[in-house]
Amino acid sequence: MTRLDHDSPPAPPLPELHGHGLRLRPWDAGSQTDVDAWLRGRTDPEFQRWNTPLVITRDLDSARESLLGSARSAAEGTSAPYCITDGETGRPLGHIGVNLINRVMRSGRVGYWVLPEARGHRVATRALALVAPWALGDPGLHLHRLELDHAVGHDASCRIAERCGFRYEGTLRGAMWEAGRHDAYRDMHLHARLAGDLEPPDAV
Repeated sequence: MTRLDHDSPPAPPLPELHGHGLRLRPWDAGSQTDVDAWLRGRTDPEFQRWNTPLVITRDLDSARESLLGSARSAAEGTSAPYCITDGETGRPLGHIGVNLINRVMRSGRVGYWVLPEARGHRVATRALALVAPWALGDPGLHLHRLELDHAVGHDASCRIAERCGFRYEGTLRGAMWEAGRHDAYRDMHLHARLAGDLEPPDAV
């Protein structure tokens, strides 16, 4: 039996999160604005430099399919994907999501990206400072451990992680794909934050 059997109810809808000048809301695969933002984010050269998804987004159709897959994972309770938007205008700025949610171990892994025009305004830092307490809190996902990983050399992600209270825990060898390839691997840094860790005083 799996979580997708008829006797397993879907996960409750994700709540909106507000703070630090941002509004985080679930992505909407039926919104052309969201599909456009998802496509631009996932085809951005900076995103592709540091990330290699299992399914590559190439056009509007694959972007919509990717968003639909993300919504299915949210309904199954294995992920919590959010569109980062400006708190006043509602303009999409990027993505942040808690993935690989394990309810037995109470763990998950957070990842994010920011659209090119939104960079330089600490959007990722502010979004992570908003998501982390919710993911580790109750109400919230009530996780015990929230991990954050990134390719070795992605110094900006290292700084964001440490600023938001994610301690560096080491280098995992050959733990993620090389840029644009599914047949070669590179090292990544692992950071993590526990529910009992102190809230960083000056993240944003």
